[in-house]
Amino acid sequence: MPDTKIDTDVLIVGAGPVGLFLANECARRSLRYRIVETRAAQSEHSKALAIFPRTLEIFDMAGVVAPFLDVANRATSVAVMAHERTLAHMPFAPEDSPYPFIAMVPQNVTERLLVEQLQRNGGKVEYETAFVTAIQHDDYVSVTLDRKGQHMELNAAFVVGCDGAHSPVRHLLNLSFEGAEYHDLFLLADIETNDTLPADQLQLCPHELGPVAIFPMSVTRRRIVAMIQNPQGDAPSLDLVREILSQRAPAGIEARALHWSSYFHIHHRHVAQLREGRMFVAGDAAHIHSPFGGQGMNTGLQDVWNLAWKLDLILHGHGNERLLDSYGAERLPVIKSVVGMTDLLTKAMGTPSKFAQALRDAVIPMVSRLAPFQHAFVQRLSELGIAYRGSPIVDGSGARWFDDSIRGGHGILSRFLLMVDSEAELATIETARQLADSFAELVELRLSRQSGVSLIRPDGYIACSGQGRGDLAVLASASELLQRQTA
Repeated sequence: MPDTKIDTDVLIVGAGPVGLFLANECARRSLRYRIVETRAAQSEHSKALAIFPRTLEIFDMAGVVAPFLDVANRATSVAVMAHERTLAHMPFAPEDSPYPFIAMVPQNVTERLLVEQLQRNGGKVEYETAFVTAIQHDDYVSVTLDRKGQHMELNAAFVVGCDGAHSPVRHLLNLSFEGAEYHDLFLLADIETNDTLPADQLQLCPHELGPVAIFPMSVTRRRIVAMIQNPQGDAPSLDLVREILSQRAPAGIEARALHWSSYFHIHHRHVAQLREGRMFVAGDAAHIHSPFGGQGMNTGLQDVWNLAWKLDLILHGHGNERLLDSYGAERLPVIKSVVGMTDLLTKAMGTPSKFAQALRDAVIPMVSRLAPFQHAFVQRLSELGIAYRGSPIVDGSGARWFDDSIRGGHGILSRFLLMVDSEAELATIETARQLADSFAELVELRLSRQSGVSLIRPDGYIACSGQGRGDLAVLASASELLQRQTA
């Protein structure tokens, strides 16, 4: 039989922020891709808002961060306020990142910026095109799409479902979506306010009627997220928002106009696996959770950042099944942690128990002043603390790694960086050169001023490093890790 024609390397289903970012990564890596979207156009509503420091670093490595910085409102502190009392005020200023703030960028703007970047790279979104079904084969996936009632067939090397909470890709793969639904309804509203609250501060307001989060979009515009028991009308009115703010928000805030609002139900769920053969899920197709904490979009963007370089290596003949399996092995623990953390935060902030409220309101002021707690809080919320210890392709902590050499979209693609101290012993440098030469298409040797030896992955995480071992032992471990995922 003749070889089957592969029409595209990666078919991306869904053109929200996650799908668009994956499309941009495919374009940057010169992979063939198609991105399809059921909607006729991009979202006009703001929805997701907060972009955290690790996501900004990833955007920097991908070469797309600049326009986000131009439009973002920057939040640099978080206050917890209950019953007109400030329980905690914590600076949000991670010291080891060039992005010591939360960038507030409405989702419709995020999508527009990613579409514009895609267009600059010669790409486009295929709107009004729905994923219908797919059949997996050993080395490709045959896919049926529907464009305005007309069926189309194509063959893709890989399919990635970035198609939201009701993902047709996830349903086709019959992936269980484990978790539960919150009984209460949530309210989302973008409002015009006075300037009483600081424009650089995010407020979390626990309350027995349900928690409220207030995200600063500008000096006088804010995003309100609140749990609500008794909705009024088809969408939240300005009067309802005012009522909620008067009951639960800091004194002095005034809601002067309503730009957009919606009710929504939310679940805390995640899939048990992220991959089935040549098909993957990412973003809301793989995990959904409470909006308190603002982690959803960031987690999805980091899903595809983890996946993109692995698909790139596979498509260029340099990866194996272990590499593809590592997507789930690395991302599922992160996803479970995010779902658990946001669920705990939501329940703690909205507990109806008087005893639990008193305990919460007594404990938060004490622990929030402690430097270790503040550090842990910032590392968790910023996602700078994400690491891949225990991954089958990591030896050691799997911690984040970031410096100027990998910024700007050209410093790191799908090559590992072998970082060696320029003042290391000659035997170490020579062994490092031999290792880089033996993986010439995968490894770039860089002599640096940092001590020891480190192998840095294409996504800016440490595959292995010294940890008290000699340089030659680290190089041996690096060689074994590379063989493990590429042989």
